Amino acid sequence: MRLKFLGKGGSTVGECPTLYATEHSFVVQGWRTGNPGTVEIPHLLLGFAEPNTFVGAPMTDTGRGTFSLSGRPITEPDTLAQLDLAEDETAIEVPKLERSYYGASAAR
Repeated sequence: MRLKFLGKGGSTVGECPTLYATEHSFVVQGWRTGNPGTVEIPHLLLGFAEPNTFVGAPMTDTGRGTFSLSGRPITEPDTLAQLDLAEDETAIEVPKLERSYYGASAAR
């Protein structure tokens, strides 16, 4: 899987978490949670998504300036080799969806 770097921030360790894009998905590097396939990321990370796209995966606001985000755990060695994971981090893949509605003007 070829990764395109989009942005990072939220930690003093390598300035991670990090957001990457593939042709049809996002790879999200975030803090481990107690659930496999779920990471915690700062709200600001989603601001690095490509224009007119959004993360198409279940997300929960933690109330601490972060989201819990669920997706497919990254296990492929070639993909993991492209990431600089801290001990408390892991990565997941989530759908990249295109925005098709832009507010009230589309409803007219």
